[in-house]
Amino acid sequence: MAAVDPSIASDDTLVPTHDLAHTLPAQTLPAQTLPVRTLPAQTLPDGLVVVVKRECATCVMVVPVLARLAATVGVTIFTQDDPTFPDGLASVHDADLGVSWHHQIETVPTLMRVIDAKEVDRTVGWSRAAWQAITGIEDLGDDLVVMRPGCGSLSVDPDREDELRARFGGGVLRARRVELADAEDEIEALFDRGWSDGLPVVPPTEARVLRMLTGTTRAPSDIVAVVPPDLVEVTVEKVAINAVMAGCKPEYLPWVIAALEAACTSEFNIHGVLATTMPMGPVIICNGPGTRAIGMNSGINVLGQGNRANLTIGRAVQLVIRNVGGGRPGEVDRATHGNPGKLSFCFAEDEATSPWTSLSTSLGIAPTTNAVTVFAGEGPRCIVDQLARDPDRLANTFAACLRTMHNPKLVLAFDAILIVGPEHARVFAEAGWDRDRVLSEIHSRLQFPGSELVRGAGGIAEGVPAHLKDATLPKFRPGGLLLVHAGGGAGLFSAMIGGWANGEVGSKPVTREVGS
Repeated sequence: MAAVDPSIASDDTLVPTHDLAHTLPAQTLPAQTLPVRTLPAQTLPDGLVVVVKRECATCVMVVPVLARLAATVGVTIFTQDDPTFPDGLASVHDADLGVSWHHQIETVPTLMRVIDAKEVDRTVGWSRAAWQAITGIEDLGDDLVVMRPGCGSLSVDPDREDELRARFGGGVLRARRVELADAEDEIEALFDRGWSDGLPVVPPTEARVLRMLTGTTRAPSDIVAVVPPDLVEVTVEKVAINAVMAGCKPEYLPWVIAALEAACTSEFNIHGVLATTMPMGPVIICNGPGTRAIGMNSGINVLGQGNRANLTIGRAVQLVIRNVGGGRPGEVDRATHGNPGKLSFCFAEDEATSPWTSLSTSLGIAPTTNAVTVFAGEGPRCIVDQLARDPDRLANTFAACLRTMHNPKLVLAFDAILIVGPEHARVFAEAGWDRDRVLSEIHSRLQFPGSELVRGAGGIAEGVPAHLKDATLPKFRPGGLLLVHAGGGAGLFSAMIGGWANGEVGSKPVTREVGS
């Protein structure tokens, strides 16, 4: 097989492949009774052109019409399956389906009129009025039914579509092809080349990459971002290759692109997030109706395993940073402990049952717009309060837990995400506390005298400088606590995610709209 290189090489000479997936299934066909003509796949002759297949009952029905056209005005017939069909009429066998693929034949029969090698008119299936209008024969098919739908073209057969796209559309790819010997295990080969995050990856064959690219309207050559730490331009094609390896579906690709656009900014500072010895990585929070359209999880086990979209979107981002940007553990990535979220940490906010506006809306994005927010964070920690039934007591619990983040004596330096579970959110909602009220009440409980926070106070060496002993200091900077509603509907639990150094010296959360 041949894999497509996910790393920085982009303009190498293309190596011919021997991938068996590029070979269409053999067809068992009856012996030919008429000569079979061949034409270049992109060429359509002038005049009337029809694409048919014997398997289609409508195509069989219109054979008398085709015979009349052949005997009067002339017609070129392309047959997809049986080269002897239509019986008794000369036809061109579209054996490799090149004509059908290049001319976007989705239904057979398809009737076209071509002038100067350009298609000027088309109808699909059988419509007596349409066929009469295109051919100019007023009584054509008067003995047939008025209308009958056609059948699916072989060129859009799901079992063949990827192979055809690779065969005829592969010229758009610029990445180097990496040949693997027949006896070579492709999974092990990708491990050996250092393209894995430690788990098996999906081999990025040309067919799979081209299928992935159908998930976006952007050109494969478009530059998505400059990826630290090596500051390499990453194209849509390279993102698609790594998305294949991560296990993404094509519809996830715009989310991966948006997350990379957000992460590869000076505000987010992915280079610093990689290089820090703290256990940080990009945490991706997804908002908008598109999260539900692609099946993201925002409920039970929202931060855990089991959801393809959540896990593969985050993994694709990490693979791009590794394979294109050079952000590998033990090299630029210097985390002392790391955390499992550095494989993938991506989830959707539960907007459908939330009592509040969404995170992205609070950050300036329209409510119906798909968006991602990227946050430099560690692994989640559970917040337990199964007894509080009023908002004040629950806010007290949240504040007490948030105070311990990283170190109870360290303030202002770190942002955080507070993920409020539905049962805790209900306590606030029933008391009429909106998003701003919840955050304001928590912040008011996280104001501390400097005398408790200075270095050495409480027998703890860590803390703020001594000159701040008379100040009142908040745990978080203004806007430094992000509120998200997510999680299963049962369980009086919430979660918090601690952040890395914030602001100009560290990282700021970055939000981007998801394009097409």
